[in-house]
Amino acid sequence: MHLPRPSLKWILAVAMLAVAAPQMAQAEALLVVEADSGKVLQADNATMPWYPASLSKMMTAYVTLKAVKDGRVSLDTLLTVSPTAASQSPSKMGFRPGTQVTVDNALKMMLVKSANDMAVVLAEGIGGSIDGFAGIMNQTAQKLGMTQTSYVNPNGLPADGQITSARDMAILARAIIRDLPEYEYFVHIPSIRFGRRITQNFNKLIGRYPGADGFKTGFICASGYNLVASATRDGKRLIAVVLGASSGRMRAIRAAQLLDRGFANNGLAWLRPSLGTVDNLVPIDSTPPNLREEMCGPKHKRPASDEDAEDTIASAGSSSTNGDGGVSFFASGLQAAMPAKPADMLAQPAAASEPVVVYTGPTKTGAALIAAVEADTEKMQPVKRAKGKHSRVAGKKPDAADDAKADTKSASKSDSKSDSKSDSKPAAAKPARHANAKPDAAAAKTAAADKPAAAKPAGKPAAAKPAAKPKTSADKPKTAADKPKAADKPKADAKPAG
Repeated sequence: MHLPRPSLKWILAVAMLAVAAPQMAQAEALLVVEADSGKVLQADNATMPWYPASLSKMMTAYVTLKAVKDGRVSLDTLLTVSPTAASQSPSKMGFRPGTQVTVDNALKMMLVKSANDMAVVLAEGIGGSIDGFAGIMNQTAQKLGMTQTSYVNPNGLPADGQITSARDMAILARAIIRDLPEYEYFVHIPSIRFGRRITQNFNKLIGRYPGADGFKTGFICASGYNLVASATRDGKRLIAVVLGASSGRMRAIRAAQLLDRGFANNGLAWLRPSLGTVDNLVPIDSTPPNLREEMCGPKHKRPASDEDAEDTIASAGSSSTNGDGGVSFFASGLQAAMPAKPADMLAQPAAASEPVVVYTGPTKTGAALIAAVEADTEKMQPVKRAKGKHSRVAGKKPDAADDAKADTKSASKSDSKSDSKSDSKPAAAKPARHANAKPDAAAAKTAAADKPAAAKPAGKPAAAKPAAKPKTSADKPKTAADKPKAADKPKADAKPAG
């Protein structure tokens, strides 16, 4: 019996399906859609329920900007930081209760710095309370067709019932583009400046990936690293969603690969079965995967917020590209070098841009704005001078720690500095904790050194004994210094849980 010879088209289709098969086994949700039509270009676990983390702030921004567009508030409306807002976990601005900010500045701080306190300020200002605003968020989600999404708070800090999916995040991104074109610039601000502190957008594609123009990052231990990204080339805009990546760096690489593939696939559309539109993807009825052990277990010292330390291990970049390499090989017209391109590109510093100035108080321009920036800079000084003092521990430790993180990130190319800090190996994490504990250890040593000096008269007969005592008492603070380090560990893990 003579079998018909398979066509080239059939061979390529089978080969592409075979290469893409391993990708489905990854513990990630991936989705790429066309922004204008909603056409799905790739969907892996796209309707699996997932914890949104700070991607929740996309809905907070949407609800707030809809209120601005409808005339219920303006960008100049003054909102007040409440004790509830001030008590939120980092990442946050750290303003004291009673501080006032405009809607405009609160949005910029929330979307660029992922400030949890500013999300609550907006929620209380628009919805009256966190619960009231969450109700508006849920009504809006249902109206948009986000059938897998429910909100409990405006910032994405861990809470029972705070759930979404890659499908719903793509639907929300399309709604922002469609319904709020005049305010869309909020989702792709490269950096902000508050006083002397400059904070780069946590979305690493902004300023690095050609045409990148949105949206938001997110991280809690249970969700892993999330990113909704968009980019425009030759008039075509794509939206990529990555949920559950292993690091902040990896989520950016994944998104860049998905976008590359989507832009390159135009001529090879016949190789893929039609996946329909994002609204028609069928939801999966299950509980969200909990990645806490994988992300924040004993072997991984993770930060508590999206102001994260990234994975810079060379093997991480290569493993991500190897996982998708076959698909990109076909999708990019058989250019084998394409998979490495996103990792190389994201390793570069962001394109130079002038940070957008944010400040407290009413809307200001000209000389008044300069004066406001100087005033905010002065307000930051006491926090910096208080380093190493006991008052810092008693008073504003979370805020000061957050300020120090932001200052470290802005000092010299935040991404490369945070990348080298703590997301890679246990060995890399431990030195970071010792470095953070140094000021307290030094303070304890100084305190111990002062005690024997005061006790010298009591040790008058033997000169050697007082000299020996400081050594043993100086050793004690070391142990005490290690204890706060151990206390810090549950503290960092507890923040995502809280």
